Amino acid sequence: MSDEQSPRRLIAVFESPVSEMLFRFGVELGFRTALVEPDPTRLAGTPRPRGDTFVADLIAAAPDEHTDILLTDHHRPEIGALLKEALGGRSRWIGILGNPRAEGPHVAALRELGVPEDEIGRVRRPVGLNIGSRTPPEIAVAVLAGLIADRNHRPGGFVF
Repeated sequence: MSDEQSPRRLIAVFESPVSEMLFRFGVELGFRTALVEPDPTRLAGTPRPRGDTFVADLIAAAPDEHTDILLTDHHRPEIGALLKEALGGRSRWIGILGNPRAEGPHVAALRELGVPEDEIGRVRRPVGLNIGSRTPPEIAVAVLAGLIADRNHRPGGFVF
């Protein structure tokens, strides 16, 4: 089965405005989605889009070779452990949001856990297409467009 025919799965890690937008747009683009949120207190409040499923840990989300995993918050203390777990799995793509002009805190967190540099390099950052996105909906569009381009082996942007 080619990437174009395979099921598209997207796991967003951490409840956030960006994950909400990823799920709204992702469903329309054919992604099966899941939210991983280790802190149940962050799921309280007004019901919001949380994907097709939401679970407390990455194992329960069952990432496979068709799965893209995106951590939507680079300030959470769980990033190192969650990324190490993701790197040990079979997911197709792993990324984390953050400022592309500075080394992300995930690098130090993974080094502290003894993750080799080549594995750390598998974590994509920046993620998505460079469209100057600032708001959660714009970030979600950039990320999803980048994932689609990557799945289709295209550079993204205006080069055809």
